[in-house]
Amino acid sequence: MLALGQDEIAKYPFLTDAGQYLKDKGFTLLQFGKDPDLKFVVNKAFNRVKVASEGLVFTSNPKAGKDPKPDILEFEVFSFLLAIVLIKLSGMATLVRRFALAESRRAESFLKKDLGKASSEQEIDLIKKIILELSGVKVDKKDDFFTISVSDYLKQSANFHEREWKLINRHVENGKVFLDSEKIIRLLRKEIGVYISSKINKAPVPEMIPGLETEVNNLISIGKKLTPILVTTGEYPPCIKNAIAILEKGENLPHSGRFMLATFLLSKGQSVEQIAPLFKNAPDYNERVTLYQLNNLSGNSGSGTQYACPSCQKLTTQNLCFATSECDNITNPLQFGIKRKYERN
Repeated sequence: MLALGQDEIAKYPFLTDAGQYLKDKGFTLLQFGKDPDLKFVVNKAFNRVKVASEGLVFTSNPKAGKDPKPDILEFEVFSFLLAIVLIKLSGMATLVRRFALAESRRAESFLKKDLGKASSEQEIDLIKKIILELSGVKVDKKDDFFTISVSDYLKQSANFHEREWKLINRHVENGKVFLDSEKIIRLLRKEIGVYISSKINKAPVPEMIPGLETEVNNLISIGKKLTPILVTTGEYPPCIKNAIAILEKGENLPHSGRFMLATFLLSKGQSVEQIAPLFKNAPDYNERVTLYQLNNLSGNSGSGTQYACPSCQKLTTQNLCFATSECDNITNPLQFGIKRKYERN
């Protein structure tokens, strides 16, 4: 167990044992349902989940002033722990994924700041230990940069398709890749999300807590609206079926995958209104952003030009190709099934 201070626990509450922390502070879950003086913590916990369900990040800052009181930091932790309790009581898996993503993004912002300003050996060692526990990746510091092994970098950057993430575009020395604090935390985003998700999934499901029924029922209503929308893929190529399956499971589809799916469906004649619901279960879903991007891709806004579906060669370089014999050596997903129909005629 890391020797975390009160400030670190408030910023990274998932690193401490939830049940034990409440007991150590002299609280029980029943108190939060019955004590009106603790209702504000319940409200904060509910809002923490609601904000995450909307694809946003909870912005309450645990450092309330230069010298925050211990109870302020404690209540910040309590809101996280109660949020998990409310999610478990709701039984909505879609809320788990969105909450984990939002909390990982929140942790990212703190980690980048802490990593960037850490100067003493003690501060650096603590952040390195936090990153190691979160991601399993060992980070070292050299001068003004942070380093990880080439093997860890290649593993973590496998899903990054932008040119800047290619190893050839990185400074490498003695088997170590040099990165600034922002890049190294961004690189570990997925691992941080997985860590938080596992913490939530492993948490026991408590009995319904009297006084929290309203919050739980409201979260159930929110979660049901996020239930995956099943679609019939028909004669879609494997790459498109895979992208839809990822979204249906509530998992994160990379930007390149979303671009592929949207441009494919638009080229098949589907409207923005028909396509938009497919992305509703993405962990970082934002309705306004989704509609804006789809309208831009469709040519309804922006340049007025409809974007084309990427070629199979392009998708292969982006690790989005899942070709089978049914693909029959096509060069673009839009050709799937057309060649055989032509030959039969």
